[in-house]
Amino acid sequence: MSSRTRMIVLSISAPVIVFAIVGGFLGKVMAREDTYQSLKMFDDVTQAITSSYVEDVNVDKVMNGAMRGLADGLDADSAYLSAQEVKQAESSVPLAAGDVGVELTRQYYLRIIAARDNSPAAKAGLRTGDYVRMIDNMPTRDMSVWEGMRALHGAPGSTVKLTIIRGNAVDPHIVELTREAPSGAEVTARMAAPGVGYVRIAALGPKAVDDVKSRVADLKKNGATQLIVDVRRSSTGAFDTGLALARLFVAKGTLAMRETKGGEKETIAAAPGDGAITLPIQLLIDTGTSGAAELFASALAGNGRAELVGEHTIGRAATQKLIKLPDGSGLWLSTSRYLTPNGGPLHEKGLEPGVAVDQPDVEFGQPAPTTDPVLDKALERAAGKDDKKAA
Repeated sequence: MSSRTRMIVLSISAPVIVFAIVGGFLGKVMAREDTYQSLKMFDDVTQAITSSYVEDVNVDKVMNGAMRGLADGLDADSAYLSAQEVKQAESSVPLAAGDVGVELTRQYYLRIIAARDNSPAAKAGLRTGDYVRMIDNMPTRDMSVWEGMRALHGAPGSTVKLTIIRGNAVDPHIVELTREAPSGAEVTARMAAPGVGYVRIAALGPKAVDDVKSRVADLKKNGATQLIVDVRRSSTGAFDTGLALARLFVAKGTLAMRETKGGEKETIAAAPGDGAITLPIQLLIDTGTSGAAELFASALAGNGRAELVGEHTIGRAATQKLIKLPDGSGLWLSTSRYLTPNGGPLHEKGLEPGVAVDQPDVEFGQPAPTTDPVLDKALERAAGKDDKKAA
């Protein structure tokens, strides 16, 4: 091994050890001998590549790929960041105001969790589960969620080109979107049937809690005795907002648990004065229900305040922080995660609906369905409850 290669191997030893400690590199294997054995194997692989590969090796490129590979073994929101990306993460400069209105995850490629209501992506027909193979001719196979979300942001009015694969289709679809600043109401409401109020929560922004409280008050004035709350395709917002929203509906009990490294758990409970909204609830969920909305749904379901109707949620309930490494690079690492009120897993597992209803598949370029089987099922069940009351 050349002296330069030895220096590079030594320089990455600290990051690898850090990564091993936080759980990405060695998983559940914590024995010291196994740790040293794994690190020795890493060194052996490096030596084999630099000494035997048929071409001259760009060791920096190889090591960068190795670090990214370690992060790929974790959840979709964790990532290895280059030194330049670390500077971006630490910068106080906010992201450009324009985006296309999607949240991403990783599954071989970047994949759409949900398209925000009335966003450029939603208007173009992009849906939960669509694979994003390329962003502006940049392949996403080795792109982290952190990178992908930043690539989608830009000045309002600028364009970005996405290469989309839906389902098992072979041929990709090229979609050019014009970035926009988020706009439109995040919370809307209407009477869906006599006695049944419908509240649509498209995103959990800073005003979501006050907006829900106001909309529900209006629905009650219009005769609502039951609520259908719709958080399908709701994937943006802070976890604290999801918990604050749950406090409107849950008067007592555990809302969630938060777990950090080492299994330490913090219980987050309802407080005196919580639970101002007492109407019976059916909560509509799907695979696009993520993050704060998913935590909200978990709190209501876990306390018997809502019946979940729809599809299984994605399981995205972890918080990340930046861990800097000695060479200036870093790890964007999930360091805590939320659990259900009874302490069960939520992150990477999701929520199972009590009433499962599949939403129809749509071929790319075809119009959206004119019917909504999930909402129809909730209305059917609401009518059944009214009939029981009448009896």
